[in-house]
Amino acid sequence: MDFTDVSLTALRVLRAVAEQGTFTAAAASLGYTQSAVSRQIASVERAAGATLLERRRDGVRLTAAGRVVMRRATVVLNEIDATARELSDMPGPGGTVRLGWLPSAGTTLVPYALAALRTSDPHVRVVSREGTTPALARALRAGSIDIALLASAPPFRAPDDESQPLALETLTERALCLAVPAAHPLARGEFVDVADLRGQQWIAASPSGTDRLMGVWPGLDERPEIVHTARDWLAKLHLVAAGCGLTTVPAGLAAAAPPGVRVLPVRGGPQEQRRLLLARLPGPSAEPVVRLAAALRTAALGATSGP
Repeated sequence: MDFTDVSLTALRVLRAVAEQGTFTAAAASLGYTQSAVSRQIASVERAAGATLLERRRDGVRLTAAGRVVMRRATVVLNEIDATARELSDMPGPGGTVRLGWLPSAGTTLVPYALAALRTSDPHVRVVSREGTTPALARALRAGSIDIALLASAPPFRAPDDESQPLALETLTERALCLAVPAAHPLARGEFVDVADLRGQQWIAASPSGTDRLMGVWPGLDERPEIVHTARDWLAKLHLVAAGCGLTTVPAGLAAAAPPGVRVLPVRGGPQEQRRLLLARLPGPSAEPVVRLAAALRTAALGATSGP
C-alpha cells in the first residue's frame, strides 16, 4: 500500500487519537467503535511503513514518524475543512479561528474578548471549545485548534515535553485566592491566614487520592477533607455561597463570584501564583488568529488592571 492511498478518514482518526491521547477517547469523540479506530490507525501505519503511535500505560503519543505524518496531515485536513466551509458559505470574509480555553478563562476573559472582536473585526468567525491544559496542548499539536488559553503553576514548566516547544505568551500572572462563604468566620477580615485553613472542608475538582487536588489550597500539611467535587467553576462557587465549603479560585474569577461568596487573598505562606498563557504552534499565524490573539490580550489587560 502506497502512502498516497491513505484515506482522509484514517488521517482524521490519527489526528483524533493524537489529540485525545487514547484510542478510547478518540473513538468516543468520533462516534466510532474502538476497533474501528484501531483498524484506521493500522492502515495508516501500514502505508507509512512505520509505527506512528507509541503505546504507553498512560495513553499514546506520536513517534518521530508520527509527527511527520501528523504535520503533513494537518495541512491537508485543514485545507479540506476550509474548502467545505467555503462551499457551504459558512465563513465570513475574515476567516475562521478555532479557540481552545480553560473553564476559568471561559467565565470572564473569553466572552469579553469575543464581544470586542465582533465589534472590531465582525468578519472573523470564532469557534471554540473548553478543555484542560494537557488536552488543549494535544489539540494544538494535532491541528484541531489554532490558539489556546492554558494554565501554568509554579515551577511554570512547558505544557508538554515535545521537542518543538509551543509558542507561549503570558497574558496574566495573578495570585491564587480563596472563595469563602460570606457567613463563614474566615470571611470577616480582608485576608485569610494560611494557618486557619487547617481542618476546613473543601470543594475540589477531583476527589481525594488523585494527583492534583484543584480547589484545595496547595501545600496543606494535612489530608484535606473534601466534601464536594465539581469540575464547573460556577457550580463550585454556588456551593461555596450555600456554605458547603471552601475552594480556591484564580484572582480573575472574583468578578464572577455569586452573592454570598467572598474571594480573599491568603497570607502566611508562599505566594501561589497562576499564569494564563496564550499558546500557538511556532511559526507565523493567519491574520484571523492574530486578530483574536490581540483581542485576548486586550481583555486580559483589562482584567489585570481592574479591581
